[in-house]
Amino acid sequence: MSPHCIVIGASAGGLEPLREVIAQLPADLPAPVFVVMHLPANHKSYLPEILSKTGPLPALHPEDNTRIQAGFIYVALPDHHLLIDDGFVAVKRGPKENGFRPSIDALFRSAAYTHGPGAIGVVLSGALHDGTSGLWSIKRLGGIAIVQEPNQARYPSMPRSALEYVDADYKVRSNEIGPLLTQLTQEQSTQEKLMGNGMEEDSRRMAIETQLAAEVNLPEKTILELGPLTQFTCPECKGSLVKISEGRLFRFRCHTGHGFSADTLLDGLMETIGGLIWQTTRAFQEGSMLLEHIGQHMQENGGSAQADLFLAKARELNQKSSQLQRIAIGQESL
Repeated sequence: MSPHCIVIGASAGGLEPLREVIAQLPADLPAPVFVVMHLPANHKSYLPEILSKTGPLPALHPEDNTRIQAGFIYVALPDHHLLIDDGFVAVKRGPKENGFRPSIDALFRSAAYTHGPGAIGVVLSGALHDGTSGLWSIKRLGGIAIVQEPNQARYPSMPRSALEYVDADYKVRSNEIGPLLTQLTQEQSTQEKLMGNGMEEDSRRMAIETQLAAEVNLPEKTILELGPLTQFTCPECKGSLVKISEGRLFRFRCHTGHGFSADTLLDGLMETIGGLIWQTTRAFQEGSMLLEHIGQHMQENGGSAQADLFLAKARELNQKSSQLQRIAIGQESL
């Protein structure tokens, strides 16, 4: 197995910088390349064909348990995690992370765990924060972190997040990354995979989280020991969430395996709250209409006193419905 591996993560606006990187890699690159790019789950990916035509290296969607070879580009299938597993590729449908499968973080963690100082992570253009935790993991175990210059990225959120929380080795324009990767893979790593100052615990956690992404059915106790238990619940499955700290970064994982950054968890909770408010608003509106219907029916049949009571309750419920609707619209702005 090559001492080096290159892992690249991209999302919105990431295709062009990815093609720039791949176009400049040599045919004799002494390392494998792994690519995760966010695509819709039901979207057929033509990325291997595009990348194969972009540069001299062949690109493919690997099958599970494919032996890894230097000079090949392994591209994640839509709705499947792409992982590195002791010289082989793992293609799995484990729990989503930050709502994504494939997850950049999951790939990067597997690279950090298997290659240590030989792992080279690259974060390109994209929205939100996928890739930050994974790049931190690569740096934590002695690897190299490369981030596209955010001002050059079409969507700078991912590069900016990575630079905020990870002590990146290089912040460069996309057309500089290919030659840099070539240079780095030709150098012999002299670092050792040291296990001091909490690194052994971090390495063990990366192994556990990689197993989760690989669909390994781990005991609930093992997952809950990844960090302190919080009062929050998973937006996906309503399971208990533990808090995982990585330097200045913190994130959450539930006992079934779903993972969230703080921002993604907030988005999920706000979406849940919004859905509940709109459901209550709809129920109030239906109740108001039913009360009004009953009141009108009573009026038509001579029961005016009772009709007035039902119509008054209908107006009261309609006012509450309007108040809830304003709350729901205001909540969306959060």
